[in-house]
Amino acid sequence: MSHTASYANGDVIRDFLSIADLLEEPRLAQLYAYLSRQGPATVQELMDALDLPQGTAYTYVKRLADAGVIEATGDEQPRTYVAHPINLTVSTGDGTREYTITPMLVDAVSRQSTNDDIETYIARHGIDGLATALTYTVARERGEVTHRLMARNVDISPLAAEIILQALRPVVHDHIDIEESGAVGPDLFLPSVRSRYQI
Repeated sequence: MSHTASYANGDVIRDFLSIADLLEEPRLAQLYAYLSRQGPATVQELMDALDLPQGTAYTYVKRLADAGVIEATGDEQPRTYVAHPINLTVSTGDGTREYTITPMLVDAVSRQSTNDDIETYIARHGIDGLATALTYTVARERGEVTHRLMARNVDISPLAAEIILQALRPVVHDHIDIEESGAVGPDLFLPSVRSRYQI
């Protein structure tokens, strides 16, 4: 695992464990992703937007604040919370791939609770597989690759590639203005996949 500019000033292990919680708990990731996409919100606004019970919302906010990925913007009541950018680069166990965990990937993970295609893809290919698929989705939305190229490069069926590309399309459009973005910068998402095709 390599560590790049992190959202927190703490050590790499604490940072990784905090982010691992986001990747393992879709509802927790959903709360972080909402703050990252929509901007500041109170706990009540989070409850309303995400249909969370009050106790769950306060528990999630406390966990994310303790982890350093969100913080209150001031002391006034009700408190308003904002998300900090995440940028943590990890390598797969075999060392063949690395990807950077950022808000767009956390958002993609969070959508497995409402999207069966994303949930199935994660179950079959893991988070690193989802990161790779998200990279291809960005490239596909720019007209740079096809589902068949993705299928060949990551060794899945063309149908499976098309299904995940379609499922991840809204995530990409929520984070990147494809027509204005040009090259994707490292602050957006960017898993770098050591394979034939790289972004």
